[in-house]
Amino acid sequence: MPNFIRPVYLGLLFHPMMAISICTAVHANTPPMALSSPKDSVYPNIDRGLSESLYPNEATTAEKIADIIEMSIRKEYSTGLALRDAHPKAHGCVRAEFKIDEALPKNLAQGIFLPGKTYQAWIRFSNGSSDAKQADIKKDARGMAIKLLAVPGKKLLDDATSTQDFIMINHPVFFANDPARYMSFMQDINSDRFLKKLHFPFALGAKGTWIALNSRNKISNPLQTRYWSMVPYQLGLGSDRQAVKYSARACSTVIDPMPEKPSHDFLRDALRNSLQKGDACMEFLIQPRTSSTMSVEDSMTEWKESQAPFYKIATIRIPQHVFDTPDQNKFCENLSFTPWHTLPEHKPLGAINRMRKVIYDRISQVRHEMNSTNRLEPH
Repeated sequence: MPNFIRPVYLGLLFHPMMAISICTAVHANTPPMALSSPKDSVYPNIDRGLSESLYPNEATTAEKIADIIEMSIRKEYSTGLALRDAHPKAHGCVRAEFKIDEALPKNLAQGIFLPGKTYQAWIRFSNGSSDAKQADIKKDARGMAIKLLAVPGKKLLDDATSTQDFIMINHPVFFANDPARYMSFMQDINSDRFLKKLHFPFALGAKGTWIALNSRNKISNPLQTRYWSMVPYQLGLGSDRQAVKYSARACSTVIDPMPEKPSHDFLRDALRNSLQKGDACMEFLIQPRTSSTMSVEDSMTEWKESQAPFYKIATIRIPQHVFDTPDQNKFCENLSFTPWHTLPEHKPLGAINRMRKVIYDRISQVRHEMNSTNRLEPH
């Protein structure tokens, strides 16, 4: 797979996969290259009231994409520990408080967004590249995954979790909409044939290729970077429900300069140094859709802030603490994130999110099975 596109493909669609310690056990006797049998799960229903619409053969295509990714994981990690297929390199997992603003308009005070409510949370910052050894100075997609704890209520995934997850990347849009086009792209980049790999711009199209290439960047500090959900989510239930997107940004506009001689893991160093000096602060934002022209199925087109403003809805406080310890790093590896760890009030919307449900479940089973078979622990 070409080095300049693989980090983008993996980093944007399939954020950290389900962790071994949290997932349901699966059979450990699957032959090394056999595809796992999918769980008895129903493909997500669409919400026509919010303008969702299925692509042709979408559910079947999602399973085929899961097949491709599973084959890639089994081939790459035939021996040793099976790492995440995306975002395997964490800059660190940090403790945080997620406090909802006291004064929220009624249309935004939905689900977990209870005025004045404070949740304890974990946040994982990461690189998108599938190469866990890649130097931080290389251009890449950067991830921020938030897990709120002790969230009451039945979730959309029937796995008895009490968490609410938000998954974001430091780019506002994704590079594909159509599942068939995305599958073609996946087939190209996972091909052993060099000419097939060169075909990926035709699979993505001009706009998709431009987005993929521009999703990669350099940052100086994960705490000072802005992140977006890229894809939409439901807010609320019933006739008042609406489509929204999320974002997170630093409370301060100060940005550290890039180091003159960056170390291999300088983003972990920056995170560590920042939290040695004091607390960090970020804002959590929400962007309600203001027009039906802002399609929930079009993840390649940004909802312009001039037409649909973001509103601050919560403050994230990351306290001064030491996170870079063997135990906490192991805990970080085991953390599980999926947009489907959510209350119904925040249901994921659009084809990319619907496919995520199928693919996250599959790669969770695969990684669990492979590491259970080899009796390996994350490190």
